[in-house]
Amino acid sequence: MKNKKRLLAALCFALLAALMLTACRGPKEEEEVTEDAKPVIYLYPETATDVSVTLAYAGELTTTYPAYNEGWNVTAMPDGTLINKADGKEYSYLFWEGISETQYDLSRGFVVKGSDTAAFLQAALSRMGLLPREYNEFIVYWLPRMEHNPYNLITFQQEAYTESAKLTVTPEPDSVLRVFMAYKALDHWVEVETPILQGFEREGFTLVEWGGAEVK
Repeated sequence: MKNKKRLLAALCFALLAALMLTACRGPKEEEEVTEDAKPVIYLYPETATDVSVTLAYAGELTTTYPAYNEGWNVTAMPDGTLINKADGKEYSYLFWEGISETQYDLSRGFVVKGSDTAAFLQAALSRMGLLPREYNEFIVYWLPRMEHNPYNLITFQQEAYTESAKLTVTPEPDSVLRVFMAYKALDHWVEVETPILQGFEREGFTLVEWGGAEVK
């Protein structure tokens, strides 16, 4: 009987020790998954032009419009109107979303009050080269997610994004602007290094893209 009690006590102690060790370690870490939300691609050729666009994405596409089908093939007009060859319908831009494990660098950026987000984005995106039509569509999509946060740390990613979402466009555009915002909601102001936003000049056949991701 004593041996059974000792064995039972030993088993209980071992189980308790295992539970305590698990609690100290915390939950198993998972790979960080980022949702790249609403990248849209505008095409502005100088004359009506047949254009093919393919996307090499280091992740999983979750939504495309029009349907991607291993690439988009459209007739692009100088005003940005697109006629999709697959269905003959008219589109304003090419749209996609996806999830990936791309890591975005938040060490440099802009800390902006939630209530100032619209004004900041309008000024910053205009400075970077987006036209009113383009930056207004950007702001309408992102503002509801950002304006009610106390602060937002807003960064514009270039290298990380373009490496994870490579575009091949035929014929090749003369000018390419790909703007991708990664932001993090903050409870209070923090100090970060502020980058200089570069301008963009449109020359010849121009491709413009914008998108973003919330980093949590």
